[in-house]
Amino acid sequence: MLTKTVISACKEKLLTIKFELLNRVRSEFQNLREREVGGDEADQAVSMLAESRSFFTQMRLRSQLVEIESALARIDAGTYGTCEETDELIEPERLLALPWTRLSFEGAEIRETAAARRG
Repeated sequence: MLTKTVISACKEKLLTIKFELLNRVRSEFQNLREREVGGDEADQAVSMLAESRSFFTQMRLRSQLVEIESALARIDAGTYGTCEETDELIEPERLLALPWTRLSFEGAEIRETAAARRG
């Protein structure tokens, strides 16, 4: 069983990271909206590359936000800290380092071994 102190520290970290990610999403979106389109073909190509990079950054940030929201929901549901692979407690030090993790050290190794076997 995780202590309330560990859960509280993880929740605080998750909320801080969530706030930072939301600010980055807003900033990326604002930068994209402010970009001027026009100029010659080279300018347009550079603009398209910047838009593509911005799109992938937005997708990565949103994926991270989903993981954080999922962890916060697990805290609210009382299931936070249980490994999805082994159904055992995730190590507190792992949760403090990666508060959104769904896997213990052992669970992560199991998944990595299975992924390596698949190809």
